[in-house]
Amino acid sequence: MEIALCVTGSIAAIEAVKLAKELSRHGIDVKCFMSDGACEIIHPYAMEFATGNKVVLKLTGKVEHIKFAQSDLILVAPATANVISKFAYKIADNPINTLLITAFGYGNPIIMVPSMNNSMYKAIAENIDKLIAEGIVFLDPKVEEGKAKFPDIEDIVLHVLRETSESELAGKKVVVSAGATFENIDPVRGITNRSSGKMGVEIAKEAFIRGADVTLICAHVTVNVPSVITTVKVESTGEMSGMVKKLVKSHDIFFSAAAVSDFTVKNPSHNFKISSSENLQLQLERTEKIINSVKEINPEIFLVGFKAEYTISDEELINSASRRMKESGADLMVANDLGRVGAELGSDTNQVILIDSEIIKVPLSSKKEIAKIIVDRIVEKI
Repeated sequence: MEIALCVTGSIAAIEAVKLAKELSRHGIDVKCFMSDGACEIIHPYAMEFATGNKVVLKLTGKVEHIKFAQSDLILVAPATANVISKFAYKIADNPINTLLITAFGYGNPIIMVPSMNNSMYKAIAENIDKLIAEGIVFLDPKVEEGKAKFPDIEDIVLHVLRETSESELAGKKVVVSAGATFENIDPVRGITNRSSGKMGVEIAKEAFIRGADVTLICAHVTVNVPSVITTVKVESTGEMSGMVKKLVKSHDIFFSAAAVSDFTVKNPSHNFKISSSENLQLQLERTEKIINSVKEINPEIFLVGFKAEYTISDEELINSASRRMKESGADLMVANDLGRVGAELGSDTNQVILIDSEIIKVPLSSKKEIAKIIVDRIVEKI
């Protein structure tokens, strides 16, 4: 994949080096255009280092605006009020705006990442709206300290991958549960588990990349959740259950990836911290199996369940997941053994078995790769 990264004269140009490096890590060939203003903030050599390619500073007989307008995507990051407003009225008085107009004429995708003082951002709202109506994608800046700041680099990369994907899940509404629930003992103590939420977050990101409208129901997680993912925070199993039941009514796919507590405290203390001066006995009661209610609410939803066990054989793992699949009516089960090296709770890798009409064993892989394999399987099925 090739993209043309256009860097303009905002102070956020200093972030463009890191952005280019991150895009390259995803296997993207980055060709860079820089405005005169950008060159006053960072040296073109910095972008040449980050991309591995010569930077375009002016148009020559090589007709760079024609050549690179046919890239898979044009990314303007940062995008100043100047470049946005000129593009809105198709003014081509510099290499970047000439490239943008040419790419627009070809119908190639363009992403703008505004970065400027917030008063300027408000002032050009009409120009932004005009371009959005023409199909240009704008990322929302982080509005802080009176400035419309550069968004997180991960958010930009996810949008780039989404715009250049085959969009197999376009038009699909996806809900993902992730993280460890927490059951109160008293106002400061509780029962939980060591789940990191990494698998659920990676699935949410992969579904977003494939074009889905994604909502993440998020309990406690130890990783960053990109702001481009619509996120609903919950804490307890009861809160998780209520939110799942609310959302699955109107969604097409549900990934039940959260590590939901199997037990809750029967009579927790709500108003005071229990004294530690004496021994304490807790009475636990089983929580609801949330996954078992999903198909009753929405029989048409594609349901993906996750079943974790500890130090058992593959055969026992498959049998356990198959029983859960039958109980819940799940369309796909993802089973894993938390006792295996590299597949422990909180790890960045996992070893799973996919179970539907077939049994597919996935060797130890990153959770990002496993998320891709799971979504690939769903795309095949739907």
